[in-house]
Amino acid sequence: MTTQSLHSLVLETPAASPTDIHRHYMNKLAMETDVADVHYDRQHGLDDFVLIDVRSSKAYEECHIPGAINLPSGQISEETTAALATDRTIVVYCWGPACNGATKGAARLSALGFRVKEMLGGIEYWRKEGNEVTGTLGHSANMVG
Repeated sequence: MTTQSLHSLVLETPAASPTDIHRHYMNKLAMETDVADVHYDRQHGLDDFVLIDVRSSKAYEECHIPGAINLPSGQISEETTAALATDRTIVVYCWGPACNGATKGAARLSALGFRVKEMLGGIEYWRKEGNEVTGTLGHSANMVG
């Protein structure tokens, strides 16, 4: 009878040092936020950031977070961002976890010199958490585009 030695796939690559791990997660938090944090800040009048919906104009018209402005990710340029304050952080969102529109929007905005965070979960999780939306269809709008 042959005995096989088991090998840990989790520990095959050793964990980083606590200092490196801390730096990694602080860097993630510097670039990402979530639905709960955005909702909390807005509920408490902490609106030192600009909220941008990077989905299509049609999707925005049908359902968006109140107070968000619409700037589709493919239309982000020096011209379309000229009126945005460069001293305020921008928070971008798109459909949800399966959508990379917010990532593309954040990349384009940061290339133009803006400080940007991506709201994880997008409008999908904003709605799933029961938060207020506005638009021609409101909560009856499609959950994905």
